[in-house]
Amino acid sequence: MADDFELDTEDLTRRMEGAINALRTEFASLRTGRASGSMLEPIQVDAYGQMTPINQLGTVNVPEPRMVTVNVWDKAMVNKVEKAIRESGLGINPQTNGTIIMLPIPELNEQRRKELTKVAAGYAEHARVAVRNLRRDGMDQIKKAKGDGLSEDDVKFWEAEVQEMTDKYIKLVDQTLEGKQAEIMQV
Repeated sequence: MADDFELDTEDLTRRMEGAINALRTEFASLRTGRASGSMLEPIQVDAYGQMTPINQLGTVNVPEPRMVTVNVWDKAMVNKVEKAIRESGLGINPQTNGTIIMLPIPELNEQRRKELTKVAAGYAEHARVAVRNLRRDGMDQIKKAKGDGLSEDDVKFWEAEVQEMTDKYIKLVDQTLEGKQAEIMQV
């Protein structure tokens, strides 16, 4: 009997939070005209026979508002790190000084800002889709329980609960997107 059915709302909440956290990580990698060490996080370097994140090959610092530096620990890796940054699509031209790679962050022009807001909107849409897929998973669990004898009132209660949770996280995605787009368009 499904009278004792209880949807695992904690699991759904945790997974929806995961979608929001993934969105924030993607947003952190978007360049906004200000220096940020997190913009290098997605870059992988072919080091020692495997792909390795930059922060495992050197120290990433932000010494001034428009400059990121990477102090590479192994001198043999400097050229590989520089090449990975150059090919990353960030639009930054690295300058090497011994084992320190300096990344001057140029001012963004209006066209590039608009492109970045579209990229941010795409990331947000992926997060919305992830939240909606989790909603569908929750609704499927409820339908299965209904087939096992869950009462109509309980079905409506749990469906409303899942929908409320979904609306909350979709709104959070939208708010996060608005904040990032405002940050990108800020001159």
